[in-house]
Amino acid sequence: MAFMFSQRSESSLSVATNVSNNSKTGPYLEGNLKLIDTLECTNDVMCCKFNADGSVLAVGQIDGVIKIFNPHNSQLLYSLQDDDTLKHHLPVTQIRFRIFSSLEKAEYSHILVASYASGHVKIWHYTSGKCLHTINEVRTTLNVALNPEGTNDNRNKMDGHHFRVFAAIYHPEIPHVFLTGGWDNTVHYWDDRQPHSIRYLHGPHICGDALDIDPYNNHILTGSWRKKDVLQIWDFSSAEKIKDVPPDPMGHTQLYCCQWLGRDSILCGGSDLNLAKVVDRGTLSTIGQVTDLPQGVYCCDHDNNSSRPVMAIGSLKQIFLIKPEKRV
Repeated sequence: MAFMFSQRSESSLSVATNVSNNSKTGPYLEGNLKLIDTLECTNDVMCCKFNADGSVLAVGQIDGVIKIFNPHNSQLLYSLQDDDTLKHHLPVTQIRFRIFSSLEKAEYSHILVASYASGHVKIWHYTSGKCLHTINEVRTTLNVALNPEGTNDNRNKMDGHHFRVFAAIYHPEIPHVFLTGGWDNTVHYWDDRQPHSIRYLHGPHICGDALDIDPYNNHILTGSWRKKDVLQIWDFSSAEKIKDVPPDPMGHTQLYCCQWLGRDSILCGGSDLNLAKVVDRGTLSTIGQVTDLPQGVYCCDHDNNSSRPVMAIGSLKQIFLIKPEKRV
């Protein structure tokens, strides 16, 4: 298994109702979205990730604990922590499930990799609660990305960015190639067999898990934590921008996270307006949103169901599970 990681320093949901002064009580849902359930965590949520078949959802907390839920009945299945996480008590910054082959033993399907602000990268067998291996970077670790091929074991330092790196993702179809983005307003292309980035595009100011690759059209999606030009689509091959997603009438939220939602939609969330929304890829219009959340949205994910995906939206100590009322 090969992976890449990056570093840096630094209430339940209800539908809005009108009250006597005609103001709204939030959080609330709009458009083509339905609330399934709300998962209550013991501390602030920093990251979340479904496994490949959507049967479990892992949630990383600010105190270093990982909670594993069954998203179909909202049952808490496992809680992952060890002496390192108890000692440092620092946030889980990213979670990735190990890519599993049907030719492997079944127990290998229950492995995830997590990065921590303490500098640790841990490989967990989550059904037994055992930490199988720990890497100590001795610096804050923000993100981890797994090579789908699992073929590289290059442990050398790779140089390219000038400031903190917040996002990393391997191309789902091109072996060894991955992208990273961060504070220096660039997205770098890498080959994990090479010591330096091989090209870059300039523009996105990425401050979270806000970088994704669409394997169908070979497009890059970026989300920026800033006031304008926050959601952008790029051509992977040319590194040229295709379009900016225009703001809604209420303005842009400053994005911490975004990802492709199947072939035809985009899921994103952030702070300032404290919302998450689904955008139609063709019209670039918002088709559903969760607004007036108690805090910014630091993470989002979906279960890869292409017709009516279950989406997880993290805000404060809660994960809101939502899905489209109609196909997306």
